[in-house]
Amino acid sequence: MSSTVGVLGGMGPEATLDFFAKLVRQAGARSDHEHVRLLIDNNPGVPDRNAALSGRGESPGPVLAQMARGLQASGADFLVMVCNTAHAFESDILNATTIPFVSLINETRDAVLRGRPGLRRIGLLATSTCLDAGLYQSAFAPSGVRTLALEGDALERFMALLYRIKAGDTGSDVRAQMRALAQELVNLGAEVLVAGCTEVPLVLDAQDVPVPLVNSTDVLVERTLQYARGHAPFPERSVEPSA
Repeated sequence: MSSTVGVLGGMGPEATLDFFAKLVRQAGARSDHEHVRLLIDNNPGVPDRNAALSGRGESPGPVLAQMARGLQASGADFLVMVCNTAHAFESDILNATTIPFVSLINETRDAVLRGRPGLRRIGLLATSTCLDAGLYQSAFAPSGVRTLALEGDALERFMALLYRIKAGDTGSDVRAQMRALAQELVNLGAEVLVAGCTEVPLVLDAQDVPVPLVNSTDVLVERTLQYARGHAPFPERSVEPSA
């Protein structure tokens, strides 16, 4: 028997669907009973993470905490969240629950570093507020890896693309612009690119860039299957639950 996975989703729905579809395809199941059980809270009502972190909107923390409590009460053995930027509110989730929470940020960092001794620079395709919160920068800092990110007009173009993707536009123009932005990071010296937003994999593939691309959604899929099937020990909780 595998563990039951609780998925905090809806940020956005297409990214959650992408995670679910990939997990089903990669499960290697030969029958229905060999798939992993998922409890998905696809909640598009989570307050905008970017607006909250930039001081223009309400915090999504209370809603994420409510979702996490509901998933645990429904039988989830551990939690994952299909949104990078929302990990700025990870403590709200941990303080609301007692089950393991798998950090998309930490798992992606580990996947980047695994098998790459001497790595010096990575390029981050992440939201402005994810960058401002320093989620990936803090994760990579102990390893001495420098994080390169889009700035100024390039970052504004990237954010505009993300909202187009959220609106359902994954056409050739959006894909071409995302490739161009990824190339800008390569030109700055990125040896590996990190798709640090779950909308990015909807329009950017490994063959689109000249350096390795580590897709945070793909990492989460692989690790979710490993944790659910008992092939890896759960990560330790870094915050104690609230009384």
